[in-house]
Amino acid sequence: MLLRIIRNPEYYDAILTKGLTMTLRPRLFIGILLLTLISVAACGRSDEKPTTTPTKTSTPAGETSQAPTETPVPPTATATSEPPTFTPEPEETATPTATEEQADTPQPQTEEAGEGGFLPATMESPDFGTQAFLWWRPEVAERDLNLIREGGFHWVKQTFAWENIEGAGKGHLDWSFSDRVVQQVNSGNLKLLARISIDPQKRDFWAGLPPASADHFADYVFALASRYSCKPGAVGCIQGYQIWNEPNLSREWGHKRPNPAEYVYFLGRAYAAIKQANPNAIVVSAGMAPTGDDNEYAMPDHVFYEQMYEAMGGSSEGYFDALGVHGVGFAAPPELDPEVAVTDERYGGHRFFSFRHVEDIRAVMEKYGDTDKKIVLLEFGWTSDNVNPNYRWHGRDAGIDFEVQAEYLRRAYEWAEANWHPWIGLMSLITMPNLEWLSDGNPEDEEQFWWGIMEPSPCCGPPTFRPAYIELCQYLNAREGQACIHAPEEQGQ
Repeated sequence: MLLRIIRNPEYYDAILTKGLTMTLRPRLFIGILLLTLISVAACGRSDEKPTTTPTKTSTPAGETSQAPTETPVPPTATATSEPPTFTPEPEETATPTATEEQADTPQPQTEEAGEGGFLPATMESPDFGTQAFLWWRPEVAERDLNLIREGGFHWVKQTFAWENIEGAGKGHLDWSFSDRVVQQVNSGNLKLLARISIDPQKRDFWAGLPPASADHFADYVFALASRYSCKPGAVGCIQGYQIWNEPNLSREWGHKRPNPAEYVYFLGRAYAAIKQANPNAIVVSAGMAPTGDDNEYAMPDHVFYEQMYEAMGGSSEGYFDALGVHGVGFAAPPELDPEVAVTDERYGGHRFFSFRHVEDIRAVMEKYGDTDKKIVLLEFGWTSDNVNPNYRWHGRDAGIDFEVQAEYLRRAYEWAEANWHPWIGLMSLITMPNLEWLSDGNPEDEEQFWWGIMEPSPCCGPPTFRPAYIELCQYLNAREGQACIHAPEEQGQ
């Protein structure tokens, strides 16, 4: 979710927790009517939210797709503290084929495919990706995936909300949306980072809340990683998994005080499950919300990471392959020393109000000798908000308009390449647009609107680019010796 910081004398120690994934005439008539209603309902679904600094993970309330199918699942969760033993059963479902449109428009592949014909689970330093909203609208997903690839990005991050796949109960797995999303990403020659979490407002979920739901969650991610294992004959390929989101906030952790040791247990269970299904998958820990609070509602990110390492016995082996971090820049340019953010009131008074706070988290890894593993920046960006007061102070009031936003994003990638190699991995910015921002007729009152690198535009007319997309398209394509096909003619020369 996007961080909501109140600009007042007390804001230095405050966090606002929310606000940095296709015979008989009467029967024929009824069938057509039902299909029409389903299509209309689908258009009204809200997409899951990106998490921008805390995160809004919303899933359409009360939405269901087609009836879930009974799918082989691992053994029923137990209450033991030992890692679950998973016994995969063969899938009866045939591997879905690409759509006719996809088959007619093969995309260039810049990296050699692996054994299963999918892109390998590898990361450059740095590597480039963005959050997208692919779940509910196939035609929008197709358009946006093309734009992401053409923009020079290698990865796309999408939420795979637990309740959207296994919402009907234990083992009742509905793959109808996830199959399509995974296959669209695979066909688009992009790598997929799946954020696995649940809408924090869904308190009545059958599996319960974390950490009590750890065993059920491990079974779920095992089923997911088995289906999208990247192996020959697999339905598709998910190269990376983000385990949960911002557990340093109460609202994301069962609405109780954040507990790093509990999250470590939860993470370890998921890690073992995913690795049994797909040993090559990259497992990334959750990113934390930047906050100065340490109370029943929140815990500072650096404190949470420190206590995670303590709970892991000083070693992350068996818990994650890369440490997930959030790195929103707030009012500060990307190169600003975090100490300046402390001493200069314009920047907020805390180290976490700077993009380079990521270096503070790297220091925690180094303290515990975890230098061989990368940091994955799961969310970063700058807002240009000039409407919502909780964001405007580090948006338009800080001089950040769409042009400055574009420059800061490019400079953040440049800083990372010059200073964070080789320990920085994927840097997933926020965000591609979400058509749900248009649902009330006034997208500007939705704070996430101002983080987007494009305007939300209905499919499938010409896209409306913001400066950030063009800036990054030119920068990322130039790194590979090619031009941005969307740049204005005078800039593309």
